[in-house]
Amino acid sequence: MENSHLKNLSSLILATLFISTSGVLGKYIAMPSEVIIWFRSAFAMLFLYGFCKYKNISLTVLNLKTHIPFIISSLIMAVHWVTYFYALKLSNVALGMLSLFTYPVITALLEPLFLKSKFNPSHLVLGIMVLIGVSILTPEFNMESSDVKGILFGLFSALCYSIRILILKQHVKHYHGSMLMFYQTTVITIVLFPVLVFMDLSGFQSQFPYLLLLALVTTAVGHSLMVHALKFFSASTATIISSIQPVFGIIIAIIIVDEIPNKNTVWGGVLIISTVFIETIRSKKTL
Repeated sequence: MENSHLKNLSSLILATLFISTSGVLGKYIAMPSEVIIWFRSAFAMLFLYGFCKYKNISLTVLNLKTHIPFIISSLIMAVHWVTYFYALKLSNVALGMLSLFTYPVITALLEPLFLKSKFNPSHLVLGIMVLIGVSILTPEFNMESSDVKGILFGLFSALCYSIRILILKQHVKHYHGSMLMFYQTTVITIVLFPVLVFMDLSGFQSQFPYLLLLALVTTAVGHSLMVHALKFFSASTATIISSIQPVFGIIIAIIIVDEIPNKNTVWGGVLIISTVFIETIRSKKTL
């Protein structure tokens, strides 16, 4: 039991590390957000299809009733990705990523409604700690400020991400995480295809290596591991533990693009790390 929990927890934290690369890549890939998401989805779809075939992972949807939830969650995922990348481009890596991480609060509040589970007051307390950490980063509220606009896009992206996780949580027991992500990226690729006609693609050649990284490391590997982790943790537990993602993202931004966080960012990060530590211990005791 001890080794099993440690293995599952390590997988979840590794998924969080891979997904956190989206901050730097989303901010600095010089293409429109919608175009980035299309290439991200299309490349990830191909990677995931090859991986599923190599590992003999079934792509068969066992229950026809799950088609609609899969499609709905995929559309919500597309909105989440696009609005998140808008948040990154309007503000910076720290503000964009940390504003997204109000989603543990939203998930903790919505989980009893979606999954008919008992409300856990501790999740609300931990979620509020994350929310306070994010609020420390918020500049003076001014709709003309690009930072404020970025935070608002991040908040809406957080709502979409929470709903998507809760929808998938109802179906992951029967399907492999890579299979779920393959279908999600397939739907997003189809839905966003028109952006290739109406938006600027001139930067594709120079940005191609970064798009591949975003598709393979962040999406195909990171999100597959995250979906897989939902088999072993509640949605609230998984989201609160993964709140360390902005901290990883900020560290990557410091190393790669020399984006140094200010004092408020550090204090917000301390609160987020604290919630991750508390929830890690709490989740271990409840398994």
